Amino acid sequence: MKIVRFIPVVFAGFALSAVTALPAAAAEEPFFSLQNVEAVVTLAFVLFVGVLIYYKVPGLLTGMLDKRAVGIRQELEEARALREEAQTILASYERKQKEVVEHSKQIIVHAKAEAATAALQAKEDLKQSIVRRLKAAEDQIVSAQAAAVREVRDTAIAVAVAAAGDVIANSMTAKQGGALIDTAIGEVGTKLN
Repeated sequence: MKIVRFIPVVFAGFALSAVTALPAAAAEEPFFSLQNVEAVVTLAFVLFVGVLIYYKVPGLLTGMLDKRAVGIRQELEEARALREEAQTILASYERKQKEVVEHSKQIIVHAKAEAATAALQAKEDLKQSIVRRLKAAEDQIVSAQAAAVREVRDTAIAVAVAAAGDVIANSMTAKQGGALIDTAIGEVGTKLN
């Protein structure tokens, strides 16, 4: 902004250097004559610069450049603000990503621990199931043995009774058989009372 305010001074400096540096200044003719082209050009330049200064063109240019500088400064501030916001959002997402990674690691560790516990529990349940099935099989074996022994005993008793009946029937007389039946009926009567 300060450089733009010095534009009139720069123009005046150019005009003065143009006047002093003209080759006509070294010649013998008077400098301010309308016959001298350099003098006319210098005079037109000075008038042009004067008109520019009179109509405040340097001020207008300065104002326009100042407005442009303010606009650029605002755009830069907006860009900085957007960059800071983007960095904040990026940091937030990076933090969230780290949290998600940590959480997923914890989930994996927890899942492994649960899987190990479940495997141990399954082994224990399998052992108990095997023990129960073995016990049930042993109980069935014992029951089958008892049933087989009972069946053999019942068969043996039936065979013995049949054999005894045959022996008694062949060796007994009718009178002895009747007395034996009366005795058996008496025993049954006393046992039922």
